[in-house]
Amino acid sequence: MRSGIEAPNTIDKTSEVAHMSGTERRCFVQGGHLFVILEEGTFLVDTGAPASFGRIASLVLEGQRFTMQPSYMGMTADQLSSYVSRETDGLIGTDILNRFDILLDVPNSRACFSTATLTCEGERLPLDFVMNVPILTAVIDATPMKLFFDTGAQLSYLQGESLCQYPPEGSETDFYPGFGSFTTDTFRVPLQFGRTMCKLRCGRLPEILGMTLMLAGTEGIVGNELLRGRRVGYFPRHGCLTLGASSD
Repeated sequence: MRSGIEAPNTIDKTSEVAHMSGTERRCFVQGGHLFVILEEGTFLVDTGAPASFGRIASLVLEGQRFTMQPSYMGMTADQLSSYVSRETDGLIGTDILNRFDILLDVPNSRACFSTATLTCEGERLPLDFVMNVPILTAVIDATPMKLFFDTGAQLSYLQGESLCQYPPEGSETDFYPGFGSFTTDTFRVPLQFGRTMCKLRCGRLPEILGMTLMLAGTEGIVGNELLRGRRVGYFPRHGCLTLGASSD
């Protein structure tokens, strides 16, 4: 966990909007994927990707201009659009996202990016980072596990054989840059983040992708389902994530 920086304080929800400063944009989930609409187009928001790419040379956010690569691990914006089943101008990864405090209010289709310190009412969870990708700790069956926090993932993933003990949720096709598409059986698994309990739809990555988790010292991925029914503060510069109360 990053140290030496005070994490954002929590404040009353009614005063949060009045004190919020930054660039506010519309965000939405479609087909299980999280998107944000910027001046330059519509982009997948992906905390699991360390590099941004797209069909434009650069984008401007909060007065800062960021260079966009034409591809990432061989994936272009056209290929990404095919995988997510909608026209998409690219992907915004942590090389850009981690420069800001970010509020993601998916129930109200609202995202705010700020170079100032933002606030969010809720439970504050510490973040670690590997290659600039955030890691959360979740408790599953009384066992703490380190999981990548990946807003680009429509599912969460656990690699243990114990998945099959949970209620089945059918199969799902997903994709991973550099690997392509794959299909997995899914299960509804209870995960506890601090005091917050969530039941997330979890699958299992193909073996070669699962091995990359082990090399990074992690045991799975928590996807964007964690965001969909609540307001979330992603504060990478302060080393924390704040989970608001669920609206479900």
